[in-house]
Amino acid sequence: MNGFAKSLMDKSLAFAVRIAKLAQFLGEEKKEFVLSRQIAKSGTSIGANVREAQFAQSDVDFISKVSIALKEGSETQYWLEVLLKSGYITKNQYQSLRNDTDYLVGLLVRAVKSKKRNIGLPLPSHKRTRYSDEKQEMAI
Repeated sequence: MNGFAKSLMDKSLAFAVRIAKLAQFLGEEKKEFVLSRQIAKSGTSIGANVREAQFAQSDVDFISKVSIALKEGSETQYWLEVLLKSGYITKNQYQSLRNDTDYLVGLLVRAVKSKKRNIGLPLPSHKRTRYSDEKQEMAI
């Protein structure tokens, strides 16, 4: 196992532990059980998929597993925003967890791109749509 893979495994495990503690805090201190379950599932799934990827059956399977971890990272970012905006976590708690999530997502993107490049698969080109610069607020 190379240094990058070890770092990704270590960071995703440490993040899963933080998320488990957050879910416990939300349940015990805030009496919140729905959102805590959602973030526990997505936040711990990142590391589980990274571990699965280590024993992928092929390069394509590896990309698939790491891509699933990437999606779980994005979902975790969403649940963190919901927790912040609903008042269950503070801005400082949110920022600390968001920084860790963003770092992990960056590592996962790097892993997928590197593997795709190594096996000759095309990398996605994210073109901006005409709506991508617009901000829309939802009335509640």
